[in-house]
Order: sequence, then structure tokens, then C-alpha cells
Amino acid sequence: MSDLDDLDRRLLAALAADGRATISALAAALGVTRATVRARMERLERSGEIAGYRAVLRSDLADAPVRGIVLLEIEGRGAARIARGLAGMPEVTAVHSTHGRWDLVAELATGTLEALDAVLARIRAVEGVSRSETSLYLSTLRR
Repeated sequence: MSDLDDLDRRLLAALAADGRATISALAAALGVTRATVRARMERLERSGEIAGYRAVLRSDLADAPVRGIVLLEIEGRGAARIARGLAGMPEVTAVHSTHGRWDLVAELATGTLEALDAVLARIRAVEGVSRSETSLYLSTLRR
């Protein structure tokens, strides 16, 4: 579907992060009405952009083996705006506000280092991002 707008992309990113999110929770997170979310989801389902809903299994993470975090320092009071923008990026799997030296932490997942480099460049170019520090996950211990 080539006619995705910003709200569609943010809705898809929110659903990718939590496919079990309620329409009410999605509406609140996106700053729109429940009716808007419901209509958008129905349109995205009809178009095939949303093909279904499923649990994400540990083995699914192999599709994006390059994973890590980027810590962000934000100028002024733009953290909420920037967090919403980051949440709309498909490579960003989660965005966290934090207290301390860094204002936001974004979790990233890509298929290649080159793709990670490209998303980091996009993040660093966001107006209001004054500093960043990136750490890659080298290994993960699982229970």
C-alpha cells in the first residue's frame, strides 16, 4: 500500500510492538479517537497491509539479528514529540522515557549493520536530538 500516511505508519509500528494493544490504548497513544483507529485498522486489513495478528516468538527475532539501543539527549521539551516519531519507525521496537543523563532510550532491530547505520542517521537528524550513544547487543542469554 503506497498511500500510507504518518498516522498509518505510527499505528502499524504500535501494532508491531504490541499486537494485543486495545483500540482504546492505541487511540490514546496515537492521540486520535477510537473510531479513527478502528477505521484505519479495518482499511489496513482490507488492503492487506495488516495481514494478521500473531505472537512474536523468540525465533522471529532472527529476521532482525542486528539489535541494540540508542540513548538520546533531547533539547528543550520535545521528548514526547520525538518519542512518537521514533515509535513510527519500523526499525524501532520500543521507546522508553528515562530519568538521568539520557532522555529517551530506543530499542532497535535491523537485518544488517548498514540498515542500522541508516536508521541511526535518521534518528540523529530528528530536530531536537542533541546527542546520542548507541550500544549493540553482542549476545543474549535466554532462560
